[in-house]
Amino acid sequence: MRYPRIDYSKIRAHWAPNIAFAQHQNATSIIPAPVEPWLIKVLQRAKDKLPAGKVELDTEMTAFIGQESQHFRQHRMFNKVIAAQGYPRLAEFEKQLADDLDGFFKNRSLKFMLAYADGFESLGAVQGGIWFGKMDHLLEGADENAVALWKWHMAEEFEHREVCFRIYHALYSRGLWGKIWNGYFYRIYGCVYAMMHLQGYMARMFQYLIDQDRAHMSEAAKVQLDADVKALKKFQLGVFFPQLLKNFLPWYNPGRKPTPVGLFEYLRQYEKSAEPAN
Repeated sequence: MRYPRIDYSKIRAHWAPNIAFAQHQNATSIIPAPVEPWLIKVLQRAKDKLPAGKVELDTEMTAFIGQESQHFRQHRMFNKVIAAQGYPRLAEFEKQLADDLDGFFKNRSLKFMLAYADGFESLGAVQGGIWFGKMDHLLEGADENAVALWKWHMAEEFEHREVCFRIYHALYSRGLWGKIWNGYFYRIYGCVYAMMHLQGYMARMFQYLIDQDRAHMSEAAKVQLDADVKALKKFQLGVFFPQLLKNFLPWYNPGRKPTPVGLFEYLRQYEKSAEPAN
């Protein structure tokens, strides 16, 4: 576990030169606040069902839970600062997502929840690779505190990228049929479900943020915002989605992803801090 000390007090909603990119990340930041506490509960339930002898995986699950507990706390502080700058409905979106997840926990199977969790975590693994070396042009001139939040979070997502994948397979990918149906097809179902579910929230939150901005912009600023949105979509189509598609290959294994240059070196700066976020 690492405890970054990040000053959120001076971060503005438009913390990067490309406003669409900043607002997309601001919308993304709402997701961890309800999802990661839910993930912790799911993994705690799964811990009791691990097959005998999975000592290493059990230890990794404990570390995963510790890291996720810091992620959602840090994002809650960030989200509070952003929402106070003229985006009050963000709290509504967060509550709606939290209610959805609570319904999953009460009404859906552990297999479904772990498949969903693996889908969510697979997004983090992709983002972890992109944040180190593939989006430098979007980060030039950005607020260093906002960048620190995201690089720390995405680096840790990459670090524990295979935990949910391994738990799911340890519980449900057994025997030939289990490996074919649960190990691939049902895992893909959970992955697609998670992506579509969360993307629905992401799209609505992002549009809300952009609409709020446009309502107070000059015509020239609106033209620039449209250009920013276009540049963001080009980046997503050219960089993010091609990496994401690899998650659907039958031989996909997040543990085999090559570690981005500088990722663990970046994380070391946070290993000296020992005070958890409130």
